[in-house]
Amino acid sequence: MESEFRPVLDPVGQSAGLSALAAATPLLLLFVLLGAVRMKAHRAALAALACALVVAAAGFGMPVLTAANSALAGAAFGLFPIMWIVVNAIWIYNMTVQTGHFEVLRRSICSVSPDLRVQAVVIAFCFGGLLEALAGFGTPVAISAAMLIALGLAPMKAAAAALVANTAPVAFGAMAAPITTLAALTDLSVHEVSSMVGRQTPVLAAVVPLVLVLIVDGRRGLRQTWPAALLVGVVFALAQFAAANYLSAQLTDVVAALAATGALVLMLRRWRPAEEVAAESAAGERAAARAEGAARLAHRVEAGADGGGPALRTTPAERRGRAETLRAYAPYLVIIAVFSLAQIGPVKALLEQTTTAFPWPGLHVLNADGTPAKSTVFTLDWLASSGTLLLLCGIAVAAIIGLRPGESLRVYWHTLCRLRTAALTVALVLGLAYLLNLSGQTTAIGHWLAGAGAAFAFLSPVLGWLGVAVTGSDTSANALFGSMQATVAAQTGADPLLYASANSSGGVIGKMISPQNLAIATAVTGIDGREGDLLRKVIGWSLLFLLAMCLLVVLQAGDVLGWMVP
Repeated sequence: MESEFRPVLDPVGQSAGLSALAAATPLLLLFVLLGAVRMKAHRAALAALACALVVAAAGFGMPVLTAANSALAGAAFGLFPIMWIVVNAIWIYNMTVQTGHFEVLRRSICSVSPDLRVQAVVIAFCFGGLLEALAGFGTPVAISAAMLIALGLAPMKAAAAALVANTAPVAFGAMAAPITTLAALTDLSVHEVSSMVGRQTPVLAAVVPLVLVLIVDGRRGLRQTWPAALLVGVVFALAQFAAANYLSAQLTDVVAALAATGALVLMLRRWRPAEEVAAESAAGERAAARAEGAARLAHRVEAGADGGGPALRTTPAERRGRAETLRAYAPYLVIIAVFSLAQIGPVKALLEQTTTAFPWPGLHVLNADGTPAKSTVFTLDWLASSGTLLLLCGIAVAAIIGLRPGESLRVYWHTLCRLRTAALTVALVLGLAYLLNLSGQTTAIGHWLAGAGAAFAFLSPVLGWLGVAVTGSDTSANALFGSMQATVAAQTGADPLLYASANSSGGVIGKMISPQNLAIATAVTGIDGREGDLLRKVIGWSLLFLLAMCLLVVLQAGDVLGWMVP
């Protein structure tokens, strides 16, 4: 067997500070290329990966072939299970667009209330949460902003509302891809991470709808619609907590969004705002067309794909009956049913029988403490994977919404074409994360940061916030910093689960100020070139939410709220 590589904490000049600086170089390069140079994400990730290879070999003494193999193992994990989940989730969404059922769903949701403020909460927060659960990748911001424009909301307000709403659902977006990634890289279970994040992000969810009505209609909107906004926020938060802790990470946003919408519908049967502000369709058909095409724009801007998507059909008015509305909700109901069934003991055991785990060929790496690195073992959970379950859901959904097999395959092909650059980016970022972890670079940074002691509890969410603000992805931020957070926690006597989860929970707040999301929001609302103005409008909320999350993590790390850590 090839010799094993064991990283050390201070290989550069036997100095913890110099070693941490060398280890941070690839990350700093990635942030500069993304944030300052505005380089495409896949190119920036490739440059950072090349830099990490040099640092691993020259600074940390890792054999070149071992370093390259580490990156290859990470890239494989990025493709399966991460992109396998994302592709099948977005395929289901694209099929609803192809058949016009997405438009039926949009109209159904808009009919909840004639009040603009209430509609903004339903569209940007509840419906946006559903889109985040299934599609992610900027789609919720694009669709929500375009729909708010179609209602007659001012472009800057529509963009700001869509961005602020896209916070709490992000950690569980794309069928919990950020949670899955974080668990894999920190040797924690998906359930553990889901439970802890589910005890942090609901705090944000409870107040975001109140902020939305304040953005849409100022103090008057808050004064007149706070009961509805508060109800939606609290129900979403409670459902998110319950699903994340007791049901399934993958279903968390779906359950929370549907529960919040249902609660609001029941409330509106007996309550209305004292003064209803009518939603005006002044933007007409052009705005409606923007809403229908927003998903394609989101993928072009964020994923960098230029492949064409499936042609959209205008839904005739007569299709908006109860049967069509039920079919429009069918994808989410099918997903809930399938994933719930997969959690039943005998079914879960049957699915897990097909899981195969094997040491990655030629990768023999130990942790700094001399124990075998768990990330060198690759797992292929053929049937138990969320991606495979989504594929089964997609087959059922295609039949329910009346899409022929040939058409559903064409939509799948278009989905693959559209996400090819996103897949490359995810593979490169996960390759970078694996290399940083296995070469000891992440451990070196964590060892140096551990000098902050208990004060790091306040800084923990900030790392995730910065990671998402630059990369635009909670999955990427978790890949880059998740293991580092766990390392710092272990060396300071804190709970690795708390700090790792704080990385994801802090990261969701950075989503609203990421360049990708700002570009999507301004493009959809027709205010291209005003990203700076939009950033100034939302950054205050981002910083305020971040401060609240930092304080929450500090309290959870101490005796005050320590009972919240499972």
